[in-house]
Amino acid sequence: RIPSFSLKLVCLSFAFLQTILVGDSGVGKTSLLVQFDQGKFIPGSFSATVGIGFTNKEVTVDNVKVKLQIWDTAGQERFRSVTHAYYRDAHALLLLYDITNKSSFDNIRAWLTEIHEYAQTDVVIMLLGNKADMSSERAIRRDEGERLAREYSVPFMETSAKTGVNVELAFTAVAKELKHRAARHPNESKFQIHEYIESQKEKSGCCSYF
Repeated sequence: RIPSFSLKLVCLSFAFLQTILVGDSGVGKTSLLVQFDQGKFIPGSFSATVGIGFTNKEVTVDNVKVKLQIWDTAGQERFRSVTHAYYRDAHALLLLYDITNKSSFDNIRAWLTEIHEYAQTDVVIMLLGNKADMSSERAIRRDEGERLAREYSVPFMETSAKTGVNVELAFTAVAKELKHRAARHPNESKFQIHEYIESQKEKSGCCSYF
């Protein structure tokens, strides 16, 4: 008889875990996804996302293959009802704002309200301040993002879809959290996503913009 722990790992390796990118239009959701999926940045190539699209991506976490189905959503108000429909099945949500655009940051609370209204109560939420490479045009300080993340008890980091800073780390941290939730043995300690992110940022020296 295969232990239930092993069965969970088997299921995890075949099932897609739905991860959704949300945030205002223009914050870089599509660019972030392309950087993670293809490892490149294509300047000026993306018009505003219409509706919703997705990409499947497999990552290896602790020698276990985790399959992410990453949904790229439209940020415009007229598509919001479409986005709401996908919240219910989401395992994780990456919520983005643009560090050079104050309104995109100011709207984060409204996005979080929607997420808490429509998503599952145990959904993994991560706050990302994107476009960290544009420090000369910064409108939102890093500590403001950190403060908001602490208020809502969600992990936070700044990313750059252009240079790739923290992009892989964001998705890997989410995959690691979901893997631990699905495969955690009752006697195993809970995975601490905040601590993992801080330790990995220190290892990679990825905070050169901050």
